[in-house]
Amino acid sequence: MTRKRTSDSEFAVSSAKSAAPARRKTAATSRTRTKSPAATVETTPETAIAQPPVVQAVELVTVYEPTHEEISALAYSFWEARGYQGGSPEEDWLRAQEQLRARAFAASA
Repeated sequence: MTRKRTSDSEFAVSSAKSAAPARRKTAATSRTRTKSPAATVETTPETAIAQPPVVQAVELVTVYEPTHEEISALAYSFWEARGYQGGSPEEDWLRAQEQLRARAFAASA
């Protein structure tokens, strides 16, 4: 049990365990990148003129998206080929959409 202080020279004593000492924060280490010898290229005025700048070509790819009418016509033809029976309109729609995209991709390649 703790005792009440009676003077400044006396300390209170507790039966509880003492708190763990606070951990010090370590200083963050700085990481520097080192250049590899292969990446280092010396350029002089003579070599700078002789080497043209590197230009990378970028190819733009556009994705063909079939129209609603194209998809519905092909999906209807799938249903028609089955004799207007069975199947699923959603499956026919997705199949027609995928087939039209594949045709457009094959034509562009």
